[in-house]
Amino acid sequence: MKAVVQRVSEAEVGVDGKPVSRIGQGLVVLLGIGHEDTEADADFLVDKIVHLRIFEDENRKMNLSLKDAGGQLLIVSQFTLMADCRKGRRPSFVNAARPGPANKLYEYVIERAKTHGVDVKSGVFQAMMDVSLINQGPVTLIFDTKIDTKIDTKTGTQT
Repeated sequence: MKAVVQRVSEAEVGVDGKPVSRIGQGLVVLLGIGHEDTEADADFLVDKIVHLRIFEDENRKMNLSLKDAGGQLLIVSQFTLMADCRKGRRPSFVNAARPGPANKLYEYVIERAKTHGVDVKSGVFQAMMDVSLINQGPVTLIFDTKIDTKIDTKTGTQT
């Protein structure tokens, strides 16, 4: 599972010229789901994103998490994050999960984030979306659960 996380002062997702979701201060997560990804990957990623201290405190130090700052979360599915561009001029998407399993994990990520008491909004799975945001900082972080952590696939625990 890959995620591009951006700290924003505001963001919006639209489909067919109509707004779908909008947030104020918070995080935009562009989420790519691979065919090997599991709920354990999702659990790790959501926990990391919600608790990551990347919001400024009263001393302008990045000491506050999304929860601490009372920020919102906008999660947008983006299968192109799973692209392999190493060969040729056309990206390969063989690492991306099929739509059924990907949508299931996407919805799982959204529901899991809500369990942390965060105001969560989302894009529309498999839609052509217009995403606009104002990146605050700028702060942009990239996560890959296959690189950032090892997850025991038998027990679902982080190692």
